[in-house]
Amino acid sequence: MPRRYRSNHPFRLLLYLEWILLGIALLTLFVPFPRHPFFWPHVSPGGGIKFPFGVFFSIMFLGGLGLKLPISRSRILQWLYTCIGLGLCWSTVLMGGRFREYFIPMLLIVVIRACLLFPWKQRLLVAAVAYGSFLIRLMTGVQRIHPLGVSRRLGPPPPWRGRGLSQELLASLQLRSALLFGLVLVFVLLMVGALLTEHRSRAELAAANHRLRQYALMIENQATLQERTRIAREMHDSVGHALTAQSIQLENVALWVMQDGDKASEHLAKARSLGKDALQSVRQTVAALRHHPLQGLSLSQALTKLTQDFERTTSIQVKLAIRLETPVAKEITAAIYRLVQEALTNASKHSDATQVTVEVMEQEKGLILSIADNGKGFLPEQNTTGFGLQGMQERTEALGGLFELDSAPKKGCHIQIKIPQLGE
Repeated sequence: MPRRYRSNHPFRLLLYLEWILLGIALLTLFVPFPRHPFFWPHVSPGGGIKFPFGVFFSIMFLGGLGLKLPISRSRILQWLYTCIGLGLCWSTVLMGGRFREYFIPMLLIVVIRACLLFPWKQRLLVAAVAYGSFLIRLMTGVQRIHPLGVSRRLGPPPPWRGRGLSQELLASLQLRSALLFGLVLVFVLLMVGALLTEHRSRAELAAANHRLRQYALMIENQATLQERTRIAREMHDSVGHALTAQSIQLENVALWVMQDGDKASEHLAKARSLGKDALQSVRQTVAALRHHPLQGLSLSQALTKLTQDFERTTSIQVKLAIRLETPVAKEITAAIYRLVQEALTNASKHSDATQVTVEVMEQEKGLILSIADNGKGFLPEQNTTGFGLQGMQERTEALGGLFELDSAPKKGCHIQIKIPQLGE
């Protein structure tokens, strides 16, 4: 089906229900009735029965209108659309006879479509017009309207008139019909309103999920950029510095190799040492980039291995104390490992410390991570190389934790991190 002919109805189920109601009405057009004016008013003078093409056209046209609702059109066009629907409903009444009974389901279809087009105030207005139309139709039910619009009494009296049906009983039936149709209108308004609210909630949820995915991608890209910046800074500060110094020492070797062999050997030894330092920095950086540093290890085992490798490569002593009784969630375990890794890296690069103390303890359904060194310390407000500290703080806040830093010149550095809800 070409795209321009596809239905824009927001609820296909409602559209199918409308078609079912109208289909039942179409089927009843072909049901034979006794040739009595009360049942079949379209009897030709010669005794033949005329097919009600006008009713057939009204039902088909009303069903076709449901394929294209003017949802995104102007309010004037929407009101014109609703008035056409009401006009088609009244056309069946003007055709008289038993076809007037199609007026009620067609009227309900118009109200349902109005609920899809208008806000609540306009919906109530359309429902009130529909209810008033029903009351008018109910009050004129004892009469039959001629196709040309001239009212007249039915020819032969209805069967129930000869049985002494009282006016009080007729009024009671009309009152009950009015109350029943009113309840049906209220039910239609509430049902379609609930469907629209649920549909709008789903749309808003889908939009929120789409925005959330976009924000996640933005955060991921930002985190990737920050990680690249951190790696670039580490490579520049460590490897770049070592290679630059090594290049200078090699130039000194070339300068003194022909004049003073001892000085050349001294510069060459320094160049070798700088090369080893650069290689060690590269290995540490590569180790920090591993996606799964724990590799099935527990937090205690991973931190023990991390501190042992750190002691072996930096000659800085690490005192590790872990006191945990509750299992730690995987995401928190990985975060703690990265926090300790970053803290040890900062201590080796900036603190000139000889000892680092790492403590992990459980307290009040939470976890406390404490990292302290005996280095030269610094003033936190004057720190210009604190990218690693900033990353630690952001990682802690992402877990809903609290990051505290205490440092002063010649008093070392103490970091305390509190993370809630460590259980899995």
